[in-house]
Amino acid sequence: MPAASPRLAVRALILHENRLLLVNAWPDGVSDLWCAPGGGVERGTSLPVNLRREVHEETGLTIEVGAPCLVNEFHDPGRPFHQVDIYFRCTITDGRLDTAWRDPEGIVTERRFFARGEMATIRFKPDSLPDAAWGTGVLYDPLEPLVR
Repeated sequence: MPAASPRLAVRALILHENRLLLVNAWPDGVSDLWCAPGGGVERGTSLPVNLRREVHEETGLTIEVGAPCLVNEFHDPGRPFHQVDIYFRCTITDGRLDTAWRDPEGIVTERRFFARGEMATIRFKPDSLPDAAWGTGVLYDPLEPLVR
């Protein structure tokens, strides 16, 4: 059977007061890995619309989607999984983080802002996340293994 096409996803790099918003998207604390909020793209819907939906589901925040700043791809060598993430610079237009907020899909269990110096104390993916968030321009982070 031929391998499925890579999955396309969008993610938001949201700096607020020079702190980056990250989420833990592992139900029931299965992993301590942090990532930028976002998720899979639905066919027939633009990337920015998909991203606004995903960020709101995961965080309760309303955002404005800006320019793309990172393309990252990863795979799971043990199964036919390959995903391409497109990251966009985003700003919060409404809302605040609320510990009572629940992701309707039950995937995101925590959400938090991190200062750049704190990034060295946590596990996150992709490896280029700090450079993309606090840098300028557009980065490409080639295929890396999925970490659990």
